[in-house]
Amino acid sequence: MTSIKIINPVTAQATLGPYSPAVTSGNFIFVSGQIPRDSSGKMMGETIEAATRQALENLRAILVAAGCTPAHVVKTTVFMQDLADFDGMNKTYAAFFGEHRPARSTVQAAKLPGGARLEIECIAVLQ
Repeated sequence: MTSIKIINPVTAQATLGPYSPAVTSGNFIFVSGQIPRDSSGKMMGETIEAATRQALENLRAILVAAGCTPAHVVKTTVFMQDLADFDGMNKTYAAFFGEHRPARSTVQAAKLPGGARLEIECIAVLQ
């Protein structure tokens, strides 16, 4: 049986429900959806670009705590309140990942936790 380890970085925002920020199983880390809140819980990002950047930085913090980096991400899912914001999200997302291009799904969601404009989750391969 594969062991499961909970990743709960000290710097991560508090979760809004009964779940872990991330879980490792085998060589994979499954990072729960991150909304654009800072570590104090304040919702960040007056623009979709700023919101995307904060959500991705939250992902980065969890990945680093698990011993990997965004370059280890193999799949993301982006949930957006409004797909009209896609271009702004996409530019910020591309800048964050650089030449690395994980598989991705992007969907519009009617309502996201805390009134967030977007939420981003990922799966990465541990080093």
